[in-house]
Amino acid sequence: MNMGNRVVLRVVLMVVLATVCVPCFAAEKLIALTFDDGPRPYVLYGVKQPGAALGTTPGATQGMLDVLDRNGVKATFFYMGWRLTPKTWGETPHETNIGVSCLDAAHDVLRRGHEIENHTYSHADLRIAERKKGEGWVLGDVERGAEAVKGVTGTKPLWLRPPDWDLADHARHDLEAHGFHILTISSQNPVALRDVNSQDYLCAGKGAGCPKPSLAQGVIKAIEQREKKGVYTHVLAFHELTTTTAQLPELITALKAKGYRFVTVTEYMKLIRN
Repeated sequence: MNMGNRVVLRVVLMVVLATVCVPCFAAEKLIALTFDDGPRPYVLYGVKQPGAALGTTPGATQGMLDVLDRNGVKATFFYMGWRLTPKTWGETPHETNIGVSCLDAAHDVLRRGHEIENHTYSHADLRIAERKKGEGWVLGDVERGAEAVKGVTGTKPLWLRPPDWDLADHARHDLEAHGFHILTISSQNPVALRDVNSQDYLCAGKGAGCPKPSLAQGVIKAIEQREKKGVYTHVLAFHELTTTTAQLPELITALKAKGYRFVTVTEYMKLIRN
């Protein structure tokens, strides 16, 4: 490579790095609250025992949508395509059938002003699936999930979060070439563009591995670590779980007290790039 080409290459790299690093210095404190693996109606609306107040009787839980509404928060939900098919109620026997289908719940999520994005159709681990079935299957599963979301929202989703963020690099590049914007926890991305893994799945069931002293406090600690690096914009990755819903009031209140504003993923990405 001659000297002239080296100078051009260096200039190009400087421009790219400058563009990539801009999101690290957004003008305001932002939170994009996101939830994977739905729609799960029993989580979104809660499970109510006849004649009992929520939280007073075993099996009675508050609904995630009502919690978000009461706190004035709009979130982004990453949905599995198979759940957005007619007369689908969730996974039996693990999920309580409350008489609302997943598809009806998704339409209500949209009506309440939340955002719906793509979490693939099958929820398969895409890296493992590619080894077994080929990259064509992976691309097809993502596209099928996108079509299912489009059936609810009327538009093709922009954002994709692969299950467990697991995706081979070449499949990622091919999906990006097809117009998908992929959320990741990869250290190759600027900190502001890396998801914050809440690890809320560790709180489900017996919750033996749940962050201490609470899920909410664990997430706040993770945010404070990012703040020490000068990052005040965060995409928080949760799941549709009743144990997560129970922690949301504490988390939202604490983050609002720290001056954070809650936005959808699409709003977030626009704002940190401005």
